[in-house]
Amino acid sequence: MPRAYLDHNASTPLHPAARAAMSDALDLVGNPSSIHAEGRAARTLIETARRDVATLTGSTPEDVFFTSGGTEALNMILTPELGSAEGPIDVLFVGAGEHSAVSAGHRFAADKVVLVVTDANGVFDLAALAAALDRHRGHRVMLALQAANNETGVIQPVAEAAALVHRHGGFVVCDAVQAAGKIDCRIGALGADAIAISGHKFGGPKGVGALIFAPSSTHLRQGVVRGGGQERGLRSGTENLSGIAGIGAAARTAGASWQGTAARLKPWRTALEQIVSRHVPDAVVFGEGVSRLANTAMFAAPGYAAQVMLMNLDLGGVAVSAGSACASGKIKPSPVLRAMGVSPDLAATAIRVSLGWTTTDGDIAAFEDAFGKAVRLMRSKAAGIAA
Repeated sequence: MPRAYLDHNASTPLHPAARAAMSDALDLVGNPSSIHAEGRAARTLIETARRDVATLTGSTPEDVFFTSGGTEALNMILTPELGSAEGPIDVLFVGAGEHSAVSAGHRFAADKVVLVVTDANGVFDLAALAAALDRHRGHRVMLALQAANNETGVIQPVAEAAALVHRHGGFVVCDAVQAAGKIDCRIGALGADAIAISGHKFGGPKGVGALIFAPSSTHLRQGVVRGGGQERGLRSGTENLSGIAGIGAAARTAGASWQGTAARLKPWRTALEQIVSRHVPDAVVFGEGVSRLANTAMFAAPGYAAQVMLMNLDLGGVAVSAGSACASGKIKPSPVLRAMGVSPDLAATAIRVSLGWTTTDGDIAAFEDAFGKAVRLMRSKAAGIAA
């Protein structure tokens, strides 16, 4: 039986357009920094991909810088040292429940970081942000806020938060890694000064992403990787030609299809949540009452340990996760759910199901079959232990 892959938020399968672009790039022998015909062909490929990413993100090609992924992009930009005449950033505001690329990847001293809470649905608290900004009047502030949560799919009020921060003269960084290719992630619509994306979240290859600035924004003061001056001095080193070709093709495809894909996936997300509720009536769907990505459902089934459920679903041919896949394969208590005030016992049963461009009716049917069998098996084992 074919497996049902329902872990697209961890990594989405490579889109055929990206695969074809990468294959063609592998046949280009030239170094993109060389001036001969072969080098110019490689350079043309990179700049075409840069334009495609700029189109997806509503920026200009000159403001797109390729990286090894979203983590590197966020590590690069979350620094006090921006290239501004106003001087360094004094304080970093971080939304509770941000990805570890933000919470552990910034370069601010611990006493210069302010955590801004979320509500019980995981939505960033704008009133708490306003109060924190008032407490830091006279300081130059940077806000790091994701466009959509990678675990719950909850969409954050980035534009509203950015308006508050900008009124205080601050700088806004948006982690759009999970949102790109799923919702409108044009940098102007988000109101951000810089955003980060990662190719493998929207049909591109792993190991390539981009840091994108708004056209009028401050850029980094100096290069993060020094050497030959590639990426206009921000990130030196010979470019990952095939990876860049892949993210460019994926960006072009996602830009043309994300609205239709979201409309197709949302009914399946609803069906999945109904399946869970039928088998576990007291199941909790996180963020159910607020705007979420159409492809993401995170639920808790009280009494059914996530680790055991994951193993049973895997044995049943269904791939899902217990949250972020960026923790070296470990199942840890979710900081996202902790920030939402979810009890440790309930959080320990949380499962994330995420759909994508390859999802079919057959995948939903496979989930229903595997989940039902897992619940029955775990229930019978629990009854046997109790007896």
